[in-house]
Amino acid sequence: MLKLVIGNKNYSSWSMRPWLALRANDIPFEEVFIPLYTDDKADKDRILSFSKAGKVPALIDGDVTVWDSLSIIEYLSEKYPQVKLWPDDRARRAHARSISAEMHSGFMPLRNECGMNLHRPVGAVDLSDDARANVARVQEIWADCHSRYGKEGPFLFGAFGGADAMFAPVVHRFRTYAIEVKGEARHYFDAMMSLPAFQEWTRAGLAETLVIERFETV
Repeated sequence: MLKLVIGNKNYSSWSMRPWLALRANDIPFEEVFIPLYTDDKADKDRILSFSKAGKVPALIDGDVTVWDSLSIIEYLSEKYPQVKLWPDDRARRAHARSISAEMHSGFMPLRNECGMNLHRPVGAVDLSDDARANVARVQEIWADCHSRYGKEGPFLFGAFGGADAMFAPVVHRFRTYAIEVKGEARHYFDAMMSLPAFQEWTRAGLAETLVIERFETV
């Protein structure tokens, strides 16, 4: 069985992405949880025992190890083509991969100013101009996908797929920091909030008791 090494569900947005790709598509896997930022050498050594990158998530498939959320999603798309993590149509697939890569490498102001923390009481913060631009761009992506593909399902390309897994943590950030989601983008936000796998991750994150002080400053 596949093993997915993840960090704290309350904080680890990168872990959430491949976890959702697996759970939402009913792909069986064993979850290996390693708490992050505990200053415990044993925890760090456990992560290194799975991946020399020293970070989560990591996917273990027999003698194959894949790390980095987007790489894991790509691996899963090849191993389970029937799941269709990427659209069949080449143009749509290119679109899905492009917005996924944009999320993977961008939006740093939003990430820095609205860290993932499910425990945080819902409430707005003053965002920089750059973070507000990130918010607008995310909603532009969601609205554009809904206008193009919304008749085929509630997610970015109809059915839940790899691009949705990449954008899922942003839904939590918008919720936690009371960021208004407008127009056609709202359809996507509501669909993700209603996804059973998304709700399962949320419940588990809220049940965690470990507090990482460095992430409690916002």
